[in-house]
Amino acid sequence: MADTPEPTERRVGAFLYRGAETTRLETFVDAAFAFALTLLVISFDAVPGNYEELVLALRATPAFLFGFLVLTMFWLAHRNWSIRYGLDTTTANLLSLALVFIILIYVYPLRAMATAAVSALSGGWLPSEFTVSSYAELRGLFVIYGSGFLLGNLCIVGLYFHALGQRETLALSAREVLLTRHEIFAWLVASGIGLLSAGLALVLPDRLVGLAGWAYFLLALVMPLVYMALNRRYQASFQD
Repeated sequence: MADTPEPTERRVGAFLYRGAETTRLETFVDAAFAFALTLLVISFDAVPGNYEELVLALRATPAFLFGFLVLTMFWLAHRNWSIRYGLDTTTANLLSLALVFIILIYVYPLRAMATAAVSALSGGWLPSEFTVSSYAELRGLFVIYGSGFLLGNLCIVGLYFHALGQRETLALSAREVLLTRHEIFAWLVASGIGLLSAGLALVLPDRLVGLAGWAYFLLALVMPLVYMALNRRYQASFQD
């Protein structure tokens, strides 16, 4: 009788699939993100009662999409981390709970920022449920949003840094160690965007304070360049 071949190790990219089993904490994190999304959803507090209200609610779709993408970014980051490392330590649990706590608070300034941003970009055609009556309030909105964005990113940095510290326990390969370091660097760069925005909101003159919001568009430019540079370094490190 032929020997049954051993199952091939399941991998996600260069990483071994260590998070094969979903923990109760991961289920809780997923549920918390799902709840946060309901707080962003179009007209979550009331069902449109007529056609005009329906059209007005649908015009809020770009703001919802903006918030959806930001929350999805954090959820995917935690999901990828869980799949790659499968850690269920006290530190990992505390960092995951901290991320949930921050997101559930962050969702309100996120919704305010999203509706205000799309309304400003559309010249007021898209509705905004959040009004800013002074430059001081605008500065405060940027600082609050930037602080939440910064803290959320730092939670992801902390999770990857913790995984790096567990590299011997996890038996991480040289490739996995390097990619983990790359993730730490990339999320630190993203954290810096939130810090930059909050800093600009505090120091720029009134006529230029709007640039603090535009700082987040740097993510679309900077992050692809960061990952391209890190990928080149990775390829150069493991050339045959």
